[in-house]
Amino acid sequence: MPQLDALPPLREVIARHDLMARKSLGQHFLCDLNLTRRIAECAGDMEGRTVFEIGSGPGGLTRALVETAATKIIAIERDRRCVEALTDLVAAAAERLDVIEGDALRVDLTGLAPAPRKIVANLPYNIGTELLIGWLKQMPAFESMTLMFQAEVAHRLTAKPDGKAYGRLSVLAQFCCEVKQVLAIPARAFTPPPKVDSAVVHLTPRRDRPMDIALEKIETVTAAAFGQRRKMLRSSLKPLGGETLLLRVGIDPTLRAENLSLTDFENLARALDA
Repeated sequence: MPQLDALPPLREVIARHDLMARKSLGQHFLCDLNLTRRIAECAGDMEGRTVFEIGSGPGGLTRALVETAATKIIAIERDRRCVEALTDLVAAAAERLDVIEGDALRVDLTGLAPAPRKIVANLPYNIGTELLIGWLKQMPAFESMTLMFQAEVAHRLTAKPDGKAYGRLSVLAQFCCEVKQVLAIPARAFTPPPKVDSAVVHLTPRRDRPMDIALEKIETVTAAAFGQRRKMLRSSLKPLGGETLLLRVGIDPTLRAENLSLTDFENLARALDA
């Protein structure tokens, strides 16, 4: 592992490159290296893996990833200022760190490196959920994802039925993955501090995922059910078959989407496919 002690402090890097966080890019920089190392630890064993980081900013989490035993770290960064700020770190990483300037929403990570792959990232707030849904569609290609979201989004990912946080994102994530919140990050840890706290969520491919159900069917059912979550399912699912569909799988048509378990949604997706 490289020695990074000779690198300038992150706050000096931010000042030198005039890295005022841009709201339009959802930027909030994490400069506490003890904290970024804890995030890297949450991702588990890195040896022999390629690790993708999205939105590396001045390089706080990137430094922690370079300190691991990962074979390669590939950082995707949209902000040219941040790409330039990572130059010293790229040199210190001795060819183990590649920085790609680009929009993560348009980059197919699986085409950049062979398996095994992990994603470890402090995601930009404004595109975090959109990125996650795209990766869920490729989940078998990744060994794990260790991602930081706004605390509200993290709660939605781990939520169980009959709660306010439980919704479409909960079902999609839990259909594809084992989901666990592993770290809480207070707003004061960031520069500048956001208005809300954050949390780190660890996602691994679900071993017992039913292979006879396409994710697209789960997307269709959850979009209808949670699109009108205050209505009974016989109304919200009417375009998909409504009460007939529900009774076919033994679900009470007077229930609401938030009352259904993951298994219920899987059964609805099977019935819809049939």
